[in-house]
Amino acid sequence: MSNDGHSQATVGCPLSGPYAGLRAVLATMHGKEAAIVPAFQEQLELTVEIPSAIDTDTLGTFTGEIARAGTIREAAIAKARLGMAATGLSIGIASEGSYGPHPHVPFIPGGVELMVLVDDERGIVVSEHLIDDAPVYEHAIAAEIGDLGAFLDHIRFPDHAVIVRPNEPDDRGALIHKGLRTAEALESALATSAPRSRDRRALVQTDMRAHMNPTRMASIARLARALCDRLATLCPACSAPGYGQIDVETGLPCAWCGAPSIMVRQQIFGCAACEFHEGRPRSDGRTHADPGHCPECNP
Repeated sequence: MSNDGHSQATVGCPLSGPYAGLRAVLATMHGKEAAIVPAFQEQLELTVEIPSAIDTDTLGTFTGEIARAGTIREAAIAKARLGMAATGLSIGIASEGSYGPHPHVPFIPGGVELMVLVDDERGIVVSEHLIDDAPVYEHAIAAEIGDLGAFLDHIRFPDHAVIVRPNEPDDRGALIHKGLRTAEALESALATSAPRSRDRRALVQTDMRAHMNPTRMASIARLARALCDRLATLCPACSAPGYGQIDVETGLPCAWCGAPSIMVRQQIFGCAACEFHEGRPRSDGRTHADPGHCPECNP
C-alpha cells in the first residue's frame, strides 16, 4: 500500500519515455488492474495506483440500473477523472466497454472496448479502442436450470458468471442477481426471478463486468498494450506522446474502373496535442478495391 491509502504497483526494469517515473491512477472497481497495470509498468515505467474506495458504477452499469451518460469515450474520461479527484494525481487511466450487435458484421454479437489516459500536465487525452469480434456475450430465457444446459456450456459457465432477472418484470420492481458462478446460486436466482415475471420465466445473461468475464478481461489486456504502444509514440511535430491513427479516408480505387470505392484508401494519423496529421497507405498494402465495393460497378 502507498502511504496515502491506495494500493500501488511497483515498477520493474527501468525504461525511458514520456511517462517514466510518473504516477497515475486507474479508476476501476471490477479488478481491471490485473489486465491494465502490467502494460503500463512494463512498457511505460508508469506507476499505477488503484483507489481503495471508488464507485465507478455511478457513471453507468451494464445492467442498466444507472444509464451511461454521453459517448463511450466521454464515460471513460469521466471515470478517469473520478480517480484523479480521489487521489489528486494529474494522470488518470480508465476503460469502458459496450456490447451488443457487432458494429460491422450482421447477426453476431460484438463489443467495443475503449481506454483513455487523461494527462492534465500536458493537457491531452489519448485514447485507443478495439473491436471484440468474439465476446462471451449471450442470453437465454428459462424457467429452471434444466433448460440452460447448452447455454451454460456455450458461455463456459462458471468461469464466466451470469446475471438473472425476471424476463418480463411485474409491478414489484427490479430484481437483479449478479455475479452468479455456482449452479446453486443460479438455481436460487431462477426460483426467485421467474415468479416475478409475467411469463414466469427468467432472463439469464452473461455478466459483462470485467472481473466476471475472463474473455472480456483478456480483451482489456490487449487494449492496454495497444494504448501503451501509442503513448510511447511521439508526435513528429511537437514530440507529445500518443501519436497514432485518428481516422480513415475512404475511396480506394476500384480494380475494374478506377472510381473511388467505399473501402479505406488511407489511414489518418494525428497528434493529441497539436494539429499535425498525415495520411498513410493501408497497413495491408492493398492498392485497389474489389468491384463489389464500388458504387459504379455494383450500384
